[in-house]
Amino acid sequence: MTVLRERGADCWLACPAGSGIAAEATRRGLDWQPVGFRNSLDFWSVGKVRALLIRQRIEVAFCHSGHDANVLGIAARLIRNRPLILRVRTYQPGQARARAFNVWADRTLVPSNYMRDRILANPAIDSARIAVLRPLLPLETLRTEALQSLPHPVAAWLAKHSPVIVHAAMLRSEKGHRLALSAIARLRENFPQIGYVSAGSGPKEKELRGYAEQLDLSDSVLFTGFLSPVAPLLARASLVIMPSKYEPLGQAQLEALALGIPVAVSDVGGLPETVIPNHTGWVIPSDDLNAWVAGLHEALSNPREAKTRAEAGRRSVEAHYAPETHLATLEREIQLARETRRRH
Repeated sequence: MTVLRERGADCWLACPAGSGIAAEATRRGLDWQPVGFRNSLDFWSVGKVRALLIRQRIEVAFCHSGHDANVLGIAARLIRNRPLILRVRTYQPGQARARAFNVWADRTLVPSNYMRDRILANPAIDSARIAVLRPLLPLETLRTEALQSLPHPVAAWLAKHSPVIVHAAMLRSEKGHRLALSAIARLRENFPQIGYVSAGSGPKEKELRGYAEQLDLSDSVLFTGFLSPVAPLLARASLVIMPSKYEPLGQAQLEALALGIPVAVSDVGGLPETVIPNHTGWVIPSDDLNAWVAGLHEALSNPREAKTRAEAGRRSVEAHYAPETHLATLEREIQLARETRRRH
């Protein structure tokens, strides 16, 4: 919305009052309207969204998954000349349902070819309605944020450790934190001052803290909790890792590459679409502890090669995830959605 507004588009956000996204919209000076989205048949929310679409003469409406997609779908169909509906889908549990993609939205935008293939595993879904739209990385903002100071306890801890591995992800099972901790325990023999920083919060925090203590890693591991912005931490890393077991695309590794920081990711989901093995980073078999220990050891032992790969990754990210690239793809998909709708 910020980038679109800078380019002259009128943008409105509908979201629950008191939500984090409402606070962020206010901070950025973006227009938003409170809508509860309590459930998929929340007629109060349907009425408010319909009124917003009419009053602001919305031409293209975006939604995500769940209640907001269903509320928008109903509200738009209560208007004679409804807007285009573009659904953004970043996660697909189980088999995709054809109606949600063929009827409810004019086009569904996903962040990776992996996600597109996962949705199209259902042969009843019209492949022409599923398109890949790489996420927009605010490159200049990231670089400005990277210069900010870290909280003093985090900065003081970093000063005592080298090399530093950063893992920015929610503390959930599929993010690979246990594997990362196991790898750090083995790497400490060769890198006695190594530090592992987990930036994120989630339901597995207590379990992971206990596992770190079990591995006698209390002095080598820092759990920062949710950290915003995270760019100042990424910028101070020797290596940023994403050892996920499932990942539609991932973002932390892209932000790290945008800052010229070396990365290592697992070979699952959309991650291999963001890092080229032996060229822009390390791609390591998921859930293979020995492979991760070897890969991280190689990356940390060869800082010159790591920086060379990171620089190649920075150029790749600038080419494929810059705002201009994102908006050009978005405009093309909107036009294709209009043409498809006219044909039908």
